[in-house]
Amino acid sequence: MYMFGIGEILLAVFLFLAIHYWSLNRNTPITKWPVLGMLPGLLYNMSNIHDYLNLVLKQNGGTFIFEGPWLTNMNILCTSDPMNVQHITSTKFENYGKGNDFSEIFEILGDGIFRSDSHIWKYNRTLLHSIFKKESFQVFIHKTIEKKLFSGLLVFLDHACKKGMQVDLQDIFQRLTFDNICYIVLGFDPNCLSIELPEIACERAFTHAEDTLFSRHVKPRFWWKLQKWFQVGEEKQFIKNQKIIDEMLYSEIKSKREMQGERKFDLLNIIMTEAGNGENPIDYEFLRDTSINLLAAGRDTISSGLTWFFWLVATHPFVEAKILEEIKENLPSREHSWKDLGAKGLSKLIYLHGALCEALRLYPPVPLEHKSALKSDVLPSGHRVKPNTMIVYSLYSVGRVEEIWGEDCLKFKPERWISKKGGIIHVPSYKFIAFNAGPRSCLGKDISFIEMKMVAIAILLNYHIQVVEDHPIIPSLSVVLHMKHGLKVNVKKRSI
Repeated sequence: MYMFGIGEILLAVFLFLAIHYWSLNRNTPITKWPVLGMLPGLLYNMSNIHDYLNLVLKQNGGTFIFEGPWLTNMNILCTSDPMNVQHITSTKFENYGKGNDFSEIFEILGDGIFRSDSHIWKYNRTLLHSIFKKESFQVFIHKTIEKKLFSGLLVFLDHACKKGMQVDLQDIFQRLTFDNICYIVLGFDPNCLSIELPEIACERAFTHAEDTLFSRHVKPRFWWKLQKWFQVGEEKQFIKNQKIIDEMLYSEIKSKREMQGERKFDLLNIIMTEAGNGENPIDYEFLRDTSINLLAAGRDTISSGLTWFFWLVATHPFVEAKILEEIKENLPSREHSWKDLGAKGLSKLIYLHGALCEALRLYPPVPLEHKSALKSDVLPSGHRVKPNTMIVYSLYSVGRVEEIWGEDCLKFKPERWISKKGGIIHVPSYKFIAFNAGPRSCLGKDISFIEMKMVAIAILLNYHIQVVEDHPIIPSLSVVLHMKHGLKVNVKKRSI
């Protein structure tokens, strides 16, 4: 007769207890398991992580503590409570920094503005703010975007129309914004967006690196660090991607250092002129860190915002019609091109601005932010915070809080942004948090709106965008809210 061994008996007992425990807790949004903590539920819902987190937050009053497996130091306070967000980002700003966990995960950013704290962050922000507010720089931004729209985007879309091609708009926007930000920051155009849609190593490296950065958030720290140490799995590819990015950046920095005579007008040259001096030029590492932070911000956030915006507009014909009507009403004449709107004309497009804000509310490009407390504190929700506690606030969930946005918070409704007098309704940044809040609010907010409006006008006025039938729209698992399968569309020329 076959006798069960001790191993089989223990396994059977474990499975019985696990199934029994699951049956008792299957109707709760998040279950705390023995030893494993809440990690199994997180992993099970990973493909739909943002809506899952939103559900858990909603059922816990906007704040809960995620408890990870034993001995992994994965306990995280998660919140979407706007009062907590305001407290963390503004009221007690000095007590909440990026922290060690963020620094380790995002080591690729160096000491740039997104990863740094205290005096290093203040220096970066002050330097960039002084440059961004200059009129000459704003004119440069406008001309750069306009030139790329004419020479790249519209040329490609005309080609796609003639060939009857299906187009992945997400890929097109990533190429477009990468070309733009490379020219703005480094003074060169990698020409990712052309009819051939070439494979540009550096542009692809950014995309793949983001995926690894996200997975570092859900893996135990020791595990991804072990993979990095032995250079296996996705950490091996991450090292290769970082090398590709660094080689491109250091090559451009070196060429600028060696340049004689009058320099080109670009952000890196402006920084080298304003922050350095003849005797002690800025070191390569500072320029590299500043550049990679600006490239990441200028490419990914804007391309993500545009992708979700065009999907929402394409699936809401009434909104599309109103945007078109507004654009045409503000054109100098029917014969004039969209570029004749100019910067002042862009500011008159109230409904378009509301539609962009609505897209960013529902699908913020950076869906999660995390901080670390320096000292003990108590949040407005009553939750106690110990030193070094990791805090994650969900920008995705803040945009879905009914107390802020109403019972129709899941609807795409640009009208919610427009006052009775026809102006834009101001919403505090800790409620409309797509550009973060407090002292670390995005410096490039105005630039982002300018680029998104210019792209939206150029496309909508010239083309009708139709999403391919049954194309799945699912957020990707990344630190930036991209679409997992891209945005496949058919493009048809519009008769004005």
